[in-house]
Amino acid sequence: MKIKLIDIAHGRSGDKGDAANVGIIAYDDAGYDIIKKHLTTERVKEHFKGICFGIIERYELPNLRALNFILNNTLGGGGTVSLKHDAQGKTLAAALLRMEIEV
Repeated sequence: MKIKLIDIAHGRSGDKGDAANVGIIAYDDAGYDIIKKHLTTERVKEHFKGICFGIIERYELPNLRALNFILNNTLGGGGTVSLKHDAQGKTLAAALLRMEIEV
């Protein structure tokens, strides 16, 4: 069965220079187990191909049932120098929550 991440989690995103910060927070323990297993750096990189040109780092926060991703080389230099519409990465969590995963 395929589900979208938005069915089991919510998210927040922002920036630090040219790196976007995307947090995905599961609603419950079962959802956290799913995102921990299926939401890999490779899957996130594929989801953001054409947007993220650097490495992706993943951090697990089990006490919050969350994963935090740093998407390096994503924002065109950052808010003050970028010509991108979302130079601060505010919409990237919403974009990631649209990802479908097989469970």
